[in-house]
Amino acid sequence: MTLTGIGGVGKTRTALRAAAEIAGDFRDGAWFVELSGLQDSELLMHAVARVLCPTDHTTRPMEEVLADHLSTKHLLLILDTCEHLVDACADLADLLLRAAPRLHLLVTSRQPLSIPGEQAFLLEPLPVTEDAVALFAQRALAARPGFTLAGRNRATVERICTRLDGIPLAIELAAGRLRTESLEDLLDRLDDRFQLLVNEKTLAEKAAGDPGGPLHSAFRHDTLRTAIGWSHELCRPHERLLWARLSVFIGDFSRTAVERVCGDDILEKAEIGDLLTGLVEKSLLVRERGPDGERFRQLDTVRAYGAEWLRRLGEELPQRTRHLDWCQAFAERGERNWFGPGQAAVFHATRREHAQLFAALDFALSTPGHEQAGLRLAGTLWFYWVGCGLLGDGRYWLDRARALGSGPTRERLKVLWVGGYVAILQGDSEAALAMLTECRSQALRTGDDTAYAYATHRLGCAALMRDDHRTAQEFFETSRSRYAELGELNSNVMMAQVELAMALAFQGDLEAAVGLCAEARSICESHGERWAKAYALYVLSYAAWTTGRYEEAAELAQECLVINYEFRDLVGVVLPIELISLFRASSGHSFPAAMLHGAARRIWRKVGLPLFGSAYFNAPHEAAVALARKALGDDQYAAAVEGGIRLPLGEAVASALVEVDQLLRKSAPEMRFP
Repeated sequence: MTLTGIGGVGKTRTALRAAAEIAGDFRDGAWFVELSGLQDSELLMHAVARVLCPTDHTTRPMEEVLADHLSTKHLLLILDTCEHLVDACADLADLLLRAAPRLHLLVTSRQPLSIPGEQAFLLEPLPVTEDAVALFAQRALAARPGFTLAGRNRATVERICTRLDGIPLAIELAAGRLRTESLEDLLDRLDDRFQLLVNEKTLAEKAAGDPGGPLHSAFRHDTLRTAIGWSHELCRPHERLLWARLSVFIGDFSRTAVERVCGDDILEKAEIGDLLTGLVEKSLLVRERGPDGERFRQLDTVRAYGAEWLRRLGEELPQRTRHLDWCQAFAERGERNWFGPGQAAVFHATRREHAQLFAALDFALSTPGHEQAGLRLAGTLWFYWVGCGLLGDGRYWLDRARALGSGPTRERLKVLWVGGYVAILQGDSEAALAMLTECRSQALRTGDDTAYAYATHRLGCAALMRDDHRTAQEFFETSRSRYAELGELNSNVMMAQVELAMALAFQGDLEAAVGLCAEARSICESHGERWAKAYALYVLSYAAWTTGRYEEAAELAQECLVINYEFRDLVGVVLPIELISLFRASSGHSFPAAMLHGAARRIWRKVGLPLFGSAYFNAPHEAAVALARKALGDDQYAAAVEGGIRLPLGEAVASALVEVDQLLRKSAPEMRFP
């Protein structure tokens, strides 16, 4: 169903109210995707994916990922404010509805999507004598405690609501003025303001020969714009300026961000709080309080009006640049804090500012003169792309940044090694090698030692994935030496140590591998780092299993799994699941082991090449399969695997974590890397 109607009529609010009342009818709930701030139709799929979180790390097109994710879901998806992307939204809606038979869409737009099966519902303004007056009275009471509707007051309110054509947003804006004006003064001002508009409307309708006809709807748009413009005039000068500057924000934002982006010698930081409160009181800004503290957002029509004024003031480019600078500083702070006890906080904070970061990237990468800033931001966010399960989003922005030019700037070299890292994790080895080789050769020519170290490190990862362990070892040792010379110590450096341990273990030197991972674990714990530590735990878990320390192995695998699930790192999730499957199969619990095989198979589809195509990473899996299949027989094994494939990610993780210690009472055969 598509809710249509003019701006300010309440389409979003109505959709949210409807969703709240019927969400319980959908097994997988209701999901809201706000599109008002999205300008590039290419990002539509990414916006929907950000809300639905399909956690797919492959190079598959995003539309395919979304279709696959929704194919078995029974949910309500709300696409809000689609009119500026109507063709792209129509294509997306048609695609998803064909792929997901139990998907229901609720769309808000000023025009229908015009696709098969759509039911368009025109949301009309409120009836003046009933709902419009009730809404005004409700908002008036909030603005002026003690306000009542009685006698002459009611007649005045009805005239005000008539002037405002029953448009809810216009009524709310007008009612907010009662903090400083009487009801009669409010009506007089509106009479003066709207008289010209009414005369123009009447003349136009008579000329068209259709009083009250199609032109009436168009003039309702003018009514809302006039009401917003009137509210604009009644704001104090600094409130008007802040209103305009706030238009660079997408979705919700924090007071701290406003102070950094909008504050200057004119709007001093000390007055920002009072100005925000003033705009909230005038219904021009919405204040939201949640678990993350106080946040603000603008209604789309109010934001659009502010954006027009920002352009008139000649501040659009400077203000968007300041927004970009704030996003860069935010990303750099996240990059620094990623190696420390605040990793989980960085993860959640970055997810919260996701819309701001994407808006800044889009601005920088499409605005002449800001390209290098866009490359810098895309590279700085490596921890978000890799550590927080956004490989697909990261690949999009990194590829877009990389396409801007071939000059060997420091920013571009970082984009190359980060892009190569992301491509490796997606299983796209050809693209990864091309990016990393280019980065390494250009770093050598330009003397960029940092880029050289990181590119060498990631070339080691590529070699590790293709089972060229000796080459991988050489690359890792070189990169670790360069890291030490540069004084680098972060999660990447710790990963190089863990990956070197894997290369050594695959060559038979398990003792050296354990020593490296034990040291990496100790360093990570001393700094409060958890993400790289989880990979050290993975190696230590398998090593403990091979030497008969079964309970320790299970505990290490569990801890690894918990950490990586928190960060939605699918590679880091599926690897310990494979280990736990081996532990269960080895201890005689073959059916749950086989179910985990199925769960792992489903996750690998979302990661890329299963177990990277490596015989060495695949060894625990093959050993577990052989044990489970022998114990269960082909038919029962296949049934268990099929059951595991149907498990959603959260249930698969829960299944892998449940009562592992109780499954280890039997002795297990010794298992070693091949």
